[in-house]
Amino acid sequence: MDKKRRFEKIRDEKPGKIKILMVCHGNICRSPMAQFVLQQMVDERGLTAQFYIDSAATSTEEIGNGIHYGTMDIFRKYHIPCTGHRARQMTRRDYDEYDYLIDMDDANIRNMTRIAGGDPQHKIHKLLEYAGSSRAIADPWYTGEFEITYADVLEGCRAFLEYLEARL
Repeated sequence: MDKKRRFEKIRDEKPGKIKILMVCHGNICRSPMAQFVLQQMVDERGLTAQFYIDSAATSTEEIGNGIHYGTMDIFRKYHIPCTGHRARQMTRRDYDEYDYLIDMDDANIRNMTRIAGGDPQHKIHKLLEYAGSSRAIADPWYTGEFEITYADVLEGCRAFLEYLEARL
């Protein structure tokens, strides 16, 4: 789907929804993990109609690639559904289209802010901020520790959804 059609779809098909973009370096490990973990939580609470959740990368390295096999192993182990994901890069327009742009570490926060041309609306946050932590979620592409990453993503997503539910 080209960029223009993707943004038209978000705007036209998702009015009134809370729009969340999960972001990491390559969009094959942490951000799709956070996307689909949060989506499952939203679905289980019967809140699907109120949210639109997607993910993106700050780099171009993995554009078009599917989810990393380590993340897919986590999805299978914990019965987390995922469909049709291909890595894409965050754009400046994403900043306008999404209500929350959530990342995993400080380096990518800086990259997101650069891509967005700043963060005047304070939409860019680290996922674990919602759990009261300033720590980063380690990139399992480098560490190989997908279980540790999953535990951090789960902690962050639970806290983030509690934050959002309090504002519904």
